[in-house]
This record gives sequence, C-alpha cells and structure tokens, in this order.
Amino acid sequence: MPRDTTANLSCPIRDVLDRIGDAWSLLVMLELARGPCRFNALRRVIGAISQRMLAVTLRHLERDGFVAREVLPLSPPQVEYTLTPLGATLVDRVAALRDWAEANQPRVHQARAAYDARAA
Repeated sequence: MPRDTTANLSCPIRDVLDRIGDAWSLLVMLELARGPCRFNALRRVIGAISQRMLAVTLRHLERDGFVAREVLPLSPPQVEYTLTPLGATLVDRVAALRDWAEANQPRVHQARAAYDARAA
C-alpha cells in the first residue's frame, strides 16, 4: 500500500524522518560532516553500501538540501559531495544520537540477548 505523502508533508518530523530514517542517509551525512568527500571515497568509508544505493541516497539528500554536489574540473571529471549549512544543522542535532548509540550499544546488545534467551 503506498504511503500518504500528503500527510508526511503536514507533519515536519515525519517528513524529515522519511528522509533520514533509511539505512544510509545519517551515515552519509555524519561522514560528510568530517569534510568534503568524493563518491568512491565515501563508498569505501561507509562500507557495505552498494554503488547504486549510495547514488540514490546522495540524490535524495541533495534534493532535500542536506548535501551539495560539485563536479570537479578534472580529467576524468570527478564529483565531490559536501554537507550544506542546512545539513550541518541537522548533523549537529543527530551527533547526540550517534554519541548515545556508541556509548550504549553494548547494553542494547545485552538486552537483546537476554530477551532472546527468555523468548527461546
């Protein structure tokens, strides 16, 4: 069943979470917060993302104004991605979530293991 995108537009949090709530967008933005990055370098540092999925993710982030794309005047031409000022304001807010996740991941894994053991 298709999503009601009209409802998403009237709810700011749903609208933004639809963009950044996928598997890759936040990882891409957090990496770009370190500085400009070319496509292949970004793909290497993120890891398990496919070339197609990275391209789609970057296109969506660019469309929403979080990422800027610049074609560098090189031969062959190369593309560099940067976080926009709008994207930087979002990353500032998301950094706390990243820090929390890094600090608490072992506790989350322990809770999952305990739950799975009880459920088995």
